[in-house]
Amino acid sequence: MQIANGVNLHVDRLNKFKTTSINVYIQEELGENASKFALLPSVLNRGCEGYPTYKDITRYLENLYGASFRIGVGKKGERQFIQFNMEVVDDKYTDQEIFTEAVDFILRVITRPVLENGYFKRDNVEIEKRNQINQIRARINDKTSYAVERCFEEMCKGERFAIDRLGTEEMTNAIDEKNLYEYYVEVLRSNPIDIFVIGDVDEEKVKEIIRRAFDIQRENVKAISPTNVYHKVNEVKEVIDRFDVTQGKLSLGYRTNIAPDSDDYFKLVVFNGILGGGPHSKLFMNVREKASLAYYAFSRLERYKGLMIISSGIEIENYQKALDIINQQIEDMKAGKISDYEYDSTIKAIENSIKSITDSPFQRADFIFSESIIGTNYDFDTYLKKIRNVTIADVVDVAKKIELDTIYFMRNREGAQ
Repeated sequence: MQIANGVNLHVDRLNKFKTTSINVYIQEELGENASKFALLPSVLNRGCEGYPTYKDITRYLENLYGASFRIGVGKKGERQFIQFNMEVVDDKYTDQEIFTEAVDFILRVITRPVLENGYFKRDNVEIEKRNQINQIRARINDKTSYAVERCFEEMCKGERFAIDRLGTEEMTNAIDEKNLYEYYVEVLRSNPIDIFVIGDVDEEKVKEIIRRAFDIQRENVKAISPTNVYHKVNEVKEVIDRFDVTQGKLSLGYRTNIAPDSDDYFKLVVFNGILGGGPHSKLFMNVREKASLAYYAFSRLERYKGLMIISSGIEIENYQKALDIINQQIEDMKAGKISDYEYDSTIKAIENSIKSITDSPFQRADFIFSESIIGTNYDFDTYLKKIRNVTIADVVDVAKKIELDTIYFMRNREGAQ
């Protein structure tokens, strides 16, 4: 339901939890403002009207029956988002109107920041800029995830998806308290906002409380451009990065050309599960266990951009052997070499994954948000029904659509080119 121009409220009412979760998502197109947008939640979290310092905010949360408050930044396809999450004990377990207080607090943090000379406090901005730059630089410390990110960057070079969720060090350095505040005002006025409330609540009461608390002038709400998932592969790219490492990291990036709102997506989920989604998968059993060619091997999807990545850790000299056997797993699936065990184990694993999401208010909010931006708005039961309807023949069909786009290899500095 819409409570203001471009501000949508979603209520997930259930009595499963003893807490109420409030989640606010603000969206932006991934692009030149990526670092500014990513910096906003950290700066806002440093103080607001009534709680001017981070210490004041922490003390307030402790006194509110140990309420939790966290912030985040991410991207789904070429859509960037920031998230504010607050979890409080359900009102029925206290003699206070905790939910009303929590709504007031979370919206106060977002809409009434502590200012200095009409802009964000310079010290707060500079501290969070340093933190963000340190996070950007630290990406390389986790070689497994860095190899995946580098593969995505190379395969999507020239596309907005190649931009990191935090932007770049150069973008971050260009931020100051004035241009960040001016951008923040623009975001509050015009960017899409979604509020998710999860718990045993009265929907009409929630609507009234949030509508009363959300007092912001909204105009010219921007439409976030859809992510382009269609891309023809003309030639497979090969990229080698050299580092001081003893173990190679091999990442293979694939184009699926399957839109996130397509029914083919569910076939793709099952395909991915059979290929590399757990200890029952082909990559785990055949590449890691039987051939002993990888320390780890898995595949995962980037639903919103129509991508799939295979990630593995290998001995550097086994590069070609590993590449060949990984490719063979996909060829086998195209040829229909999928066992009932692989299929049944994958369906069970996906069911367990969805169940774990339903058990977490935070993950429930992310699931509902994801469905809303795609436009499908599937609930958990519908999602699982579509998964269970996928057949082995469907998996074979979707396997034939997958195209290898980029081979990325992180290796040592010595050795052959």
